[in-house]
Amino acid sequence: MRISETKYIQNSIPKELNEVIIKALDFYPDMKNVKIEFVLSENIRKSVMQAQPRFNTMLGSRKDRSYIIKISRFFKLKGNVKPIQELPEDVLIGWIGHELGHIMDYLNRSNWPLFLFGIGYLTSKSFIIAAERVADTYAVDHGLGDYILSTKNFILHEAGMPEKYIQKINKLYLPPEEIIYMMENRSILD
Repeated sequence: MRISETKYIQNSIPKELNEVIIKALDFYPDMKNVKIEFVLSENIRKSVMQAQPRFNTMLGSRKDRSYIIKISRFFKLKGNVKPIQELPEDVLIGWIGHELGHIMDYLNRSNWPLFLFGIGYLTSKSFIIAAERVADTYAVDHGLGDYILSTKNFILHEAGMPEKYIQKINKLYLPPEEIIYMMENRSILD
């Protein structure tokens, strides 16, 4: 077990994705004590990955909350179905890093605002856009900009995704140019 793996002992991580999940988590040192269960799922509605707080932990203290990141077990790549772990490592790190960005956002919300966030996410397209951009921003701010760009490039240009899905990605998430701008400004501040 690597040293960085011992930091995340409280997390449940599927062995197929252990290495890429640990690499993504390493960009978020403030989350070393956050309980996150990573679950390979057969069916995630309209998504490849999805981060959520565990509902049964939302009634207690914020520090006692736990989270789940559902990861689709399979990915349809240019019409062929392949196991998610066969995607390029940098793409997976970026995708997982984005989901961890959602959890960073959740960590900053008390229970009632987090509950309202969930309702907003389910009912408002503009709310979804804002939430997805916040997650991307957290990822870039934590040094995952190149990985986020790799993930976006893969989805938009290499995965053979349907045009409707590509339009959804372009509408909901930060465009590559904006990510590059954020990365350049981040390096000025570092």
